Amino acid sequence: MKKIGIIGAMPSELKDIQSQQENAVRQEIAGYTFVESRHGANQIVTACCGIGKVNAAVCTQIMIDRFGVDCIINTGIAGGMNPAIKVLEIVISTNVLPHDLDRHFLADYPPYHAEFEADSDLQSLAKTVCDEMGIVSYSGKIVSGDAFVTDSSVKAKITEVHAPYAIDMETAAIGQCAWRNKTPFVSVRCISDLADDDGAMSFEEFEVKAASRVAEIVMKMCERE
Repeated sequence: MKKIGIIGAMPSELKDIQSQQENAVRQEIAGYTFVESRHGANQIVTACCGIGKVNAAVCTQIMIDRFGVDCIINTGIAGGMNPAIKVLEIVISTNVLPHDLDRHFLADYPPYHAEFEADSDLQSLAKTVCDEMGIVSYSGKIVSGDAFVTDSSVKAKITEVHAPYAIDMETAAIGQCAWRNKTPFVSVRCISDLADDDGAMSFEEFEVKAASRVAEIVMKMCERE
């Protein structure tokens, strides 16, 4: 049996997951609520970290230190960056990094590592589940920053520098924290918008549906031995 940590930024990203946590034990630490229960062959610990990289990093470190999780899955929604990706399709992280910090400051100063690699087994598992469910998925880079991108010109600049598949506000921090702790990690994100001039309107329309779709994928991942 494994203990799997599941982190989402917003309540909507965890609603469907936590509704399935039966006989759950809740614990409050540093303002976060950690919910622990059995699911399938494994134990899961879920937490809503809040929006942004600092919130995500603190929550991740607590989950590793206090709950001893064997791996972490970051779930939720994201903006699509690759032109092939459509709303309600899935992006599985291969590597992650912040787009609002010059990679030089990570590569040439501690931790001397600019991009943080997702675990290959977790990537494969996410891909397998998506294929079994008939959901289109892509494996690629996810970037994060402390701003909700809904500007096509900003999107173009980020794409030119990083060529990401998706953009959000937490994945890079969770990935960096997991990497420092040698904890296997993957981010599985459902596209709610295309991070362009129509992004805010698309987000409002598809947020709940996208969150529900990726929640189903994550829970099926947690059922595997």
